[in-house]
Amino acid sequence: MQAVSTISNRDLRDEIKAYWSLRAETFDSQPGHEIFSEDERAAWHALLRKHLGPGEGRAALDLACGTAVISHLLDDVGFKVTGLDWAEPMLERARAKAKARGRQIRFLMGDAERTMESDDTYDVITNRHLVWTLVDPLACFREWHRVLKAGGKVLIVDGDFVNTSILTRLVKRLTALAGRLGLAGDAMHGAPNSEMAATHSSILSRVHFSNGAHADAVAALLKEAGFSKVTIDRDMSAIHRAQRENFSFFKGLERATQHRYAICAEK
Repeated sequence: MQAVSTISNRDLRDEIKAYWSLRAETFDSQPGHEIFSEDERAAWHALLRKHLGPGEGRAALDLACGTAVISHLLDDVGFKVTGLDWAEPMLERARAKAKARGRQIRFLMGDAERTMESDDTYDVITNRHLVWTLVDPLACFREWHRVLKAGGKVLIVDGDFVNTSILTRLVKRLTALAGRLGLAGDAMHGAPNSEMAATHSSILSRVHFSNGAHADAVAALLKEAGFSKVTIDRDMSAIHRAQRENFSFFKGLERATQHRYAICAEK
């Protein structure tokens, strides 16, 4: 009789998909995910226009779209938007939100690393807080290069949350202390409970950027994948200022000290 294998048929990508499926329920309730003020919305619109130009009906692919926060911002400024995500609970909320707002956004289930979209299809590709989760970013960036039209652009919004500065570490400790004293209710923002936090840490330890998705490292891989005119924009201050309205003082200060960035690269 053949022995039953004890090897799991579940790989890291499956774990990442399951994690974000669970996060879907509370995703839109957290500042820094959904948009909570018109000032923040305007700041995001400015970032999109700065790097991508006016929408004018051009085709945009919003990868790992989640509940479609960035998809709606792209729609606001005139892009024809397709949102792609591999977590069905996220897509359920994305579709419901688009229906409630009367938006004509197309949603597909799919993997940002293997989109299954045709060559030379999109004018722009966007993603927010996706790159740090990638298992094989070089292959992924080559995939994005493939589905972009000539002259198309990818806009990445992400951060290095591993290699934090001394100031960021100090502020994070103050945020945690403030949370224990009841002065910062959002001290555990991004980690709803200890089990989810442990899952997050486990995933982070095994992805490509386990040592941090620094902007320069991401830009280098984009160039290796064939992109040109790679621009790193480290000025996220307008967005962070607007988000602080919905953060505690300590959480807002912590965010302002982090290595967050936008990277635009052209095919």
